Amino acid sequence: MADPAEETVAAPPPTPAAPAEGGLAPPLSVEPTAEKEAEASPEKAAPPASAPETTVRSRGFKLLGEDTSVHKVLGGGKAADVLLWKDKKTTAVVIGGTTVLWILFEVLDYHLLTLTSHVMIGVLAILFLWSKAMTFIKKSPPDFPVIQISEDAAVNVARALRNDVNRALHLFREIALGHDLKKFLGVIAALWVLSEVGSCCDFLTLIYVAVLMVHTIPILYDKYQDKVDHFAGKAHTEACKHYDVLDTKVLSKIPRGQAKAKKQT
Repeated sequence: MADPAEETVAAPPPTPAAPAEGGLAPPLSVEPTAEKEAEASPEKAAPPASAPETTVRSRGFKLLGEDTSVHKVLGGGKAADVLLWKDKKTTAVVIGGTTVLWILFEVLDYHLLTLTSHVMIGVLAILFLWSKAMTFIKKSPPDFPVIQISEDAAVNVARALRNDVNRALHLFREIALGHDLKKFLGVIAALWVLSEVGSCCDFLTLIYVAVLMVHTIPILYDKYQDKVDHFAGKAHTEACKHYDVLDTKVLSKIPRGQAKAKKQT
């Protein structure tokens, strides 16, 4: 039986052959680099990091224009927050107060002068009795703040009203002179719709419905903007087709007033 120590001894590695004189040494075997391994085994190689893909939205028809938000169209201030229900407390107060006024005037058949007089009587009576009670129990009467309208606020409101009135007057003048047929048809259609709505309900109900619509339509459009723009684009395309036919057959044959040339400064 052979010795176990002799069986476990590993054979010595073969000595490389000496290079011949005047000859070149045999090329050494170079291990494949990581790149060659990656090329040889593409399954094991990690895929290269791809550049971030930029998703481009389809630029279809937009009711508010490209890159314009509902909040920006509404002014972008506190009023926009109220209309879009971002300031929920103020929105609830506005809608609740409008609903109470509508119930008082329409359901309970209150009159504005009667309601104002009753409210003023109640407020003045409570404040007067409160002040007398504080004096009777020898305490300092309540210090009511002085409420005044500042001159700057009055001037700003007057300027805003003046600008709106001037724009409306300019629009009516342009329509009366026959310079813009589209505006003429749009204003006539809007006034006709307003007259039909006014014949169905009174002014106060119309104001109440308008307040509710102002506080519901913007937030619904902001939530479903893509769907609304899609259907609005289809309606706009059809309307343009019908208007082109009407313009070709009827409107283009109507004589119009000559627009005055603008003076170059």
